[in-house]
Amino acid sequence: MTSSDNQSYGGNEAASIAAQGSATAVSHGNNQYSFDNKEDRINAAALLNFFGITDDWCCTAKDQMVLLGAPSKSSFYRMKEFVDGKTEKPPKLGRDALERISYIMGIFKALNILLPSERRAAEWVRKENNHPLFGGRSALDVMLQGRVIDLADIRRYLDAERGL
Repeated sequence: MTSSDNQSYGGNEAASIAAQGSATAVSHGNNQYSFDNKEDRINAAALLNFFGITDDWCCTAKDQMVLLGAPSKSSFYRMKEFVDGKTEKPPKLGRDALERISYIMGIFKALNILLPSERRAAEWVRKENNHPLFGGRSALDVMLQGRVIDLADIRRYLDAERGL
């Protein structure tokens, strides 16, 4: 990543990552975090983006827990404390949570390409869909089944809609 690279997802409270020398800064709202440890940078950016996206989608804490793969309540609230700026070091995320967040970020990105209005993209997630993948349910209802494959299926569907 070069110092000009910047990546963010999720409304006004999105995280952005920018390389600065040997450390990388992660920005969130008015907070700026700097991590020398690559794992901390990844975990911080993943959590900040995940909660920004799911807040845009009006997800409840229970929804967020399902989307993250059902972490314990104490683990979930440690994640929230970091995002809310109450702790400086992000909790360690497992591979499953990182994979889930990656799919959610991809879904968010695809929606914002297909539906260039943030409001319409957020509404699409909750809107009933008659495509066979959804069976009259919303994309969020499908994602809330709790399986990684459901996130992957929605990501593939949106990528196909984009012509990828």
